[in-house]
Amino acid sequence: MRISGFSIVRNGVKFDYPFIESIRSILPICDEFVIAVGRSEDDTLEKIRGLGSSRIKIVETVWDESLRTGGHVLAQQTNIAFDHVTGDWAFYLQADEAIHEQDLPTIVRSMEQHLNNKQVEGLLFSYLHFFGSYRYIGSSRQWYRHEVRVVRPGIGVRSWKDAQGFRINGRKLFVVPVEATVYHYGWVKPPRVQLEKQRSFNRLWHPDEWIQRRLGKLQTYDYQNGTKLRLFAGTHPAVMRDRIERENWGFEYDPSKVRQSVKERVLEWIEEKIGLRIGEYQNYTLL
Repeated sequence: MRISGFSIVRNGVKFDYPFIESIRSILPICDEFVIAVGRSEDDTLEKIRGLGSSRIKIVETVWDESLRTGGHVLAQQTNIAFDHVTGDWAFYLQADEAIHEQDLPTIVRSMEQHLNNKQVEGLLFSYLHFFGSYRYIGSSRQWYRHEVRVVRPGIGVRSWKDAQGFRINGRKLFVVPVEATVYHYGWVKPPRVQLEKQRSFNRLWHPDEWIQRRLGKLQTYDYQNGTKLRLFAGTHPAVMRDRIERENWGFEYDPSKVRQSVKERVLEWIEEKIGLRIGEYQNYTLL
């Protein structure tokens, strides 16, 4: 069985993405790791080359700004990387995601178990979304709980819309869950860097006037924006250790600032009581 990892990145250093940690988190189980590196304003490309692994295959790209609306350029870049993989399975991680080393054997076993079952088009992972600090994770309905991160090449799989998930000719993939978690760190970085990242990232969805109206006058990003959090009680992937030790912006969660509509409170109450998330978006079909 051959395993390919793949990802995309641009301006990873400038916007403080843990892209090196992301690659390192799954490289031990990958026969190759393909990464589409967009032309950047920093030394992102040199950092990846500096890993010095013959298994890493770099595809240099230039992002097509005409695909700005809807974040479609992210899917286009993801497909560029995906089209270069040669494995039986393709393991996708975004530049702000990492896998805990304790989950790697489970993931490999699941790949082996379903390798010859062509009904299985992908593997579904659980998610932890860190916010503001490496000590807190999102706990409200706004955070998606699962997504497909391993797909089968050669059957028409394409990255979907803004590259959160995958589909085949618009159809949701048939997947099975794997007992493994994606650690999502996109909302943990110094507040000033987070603001600049949001200004840049939102250009993939919104016109400049929208960005100026919402973010133009801010000097730093305010993490106290009302999202519901809870303390993280587990351990982080070992590759994240040095980055976590560098956290120095003193975020503290203030639950009194959480603002939720009556509808949100009712839906969360139902979920707590019966374990059902009503209206949850699921970009996959469970087998």
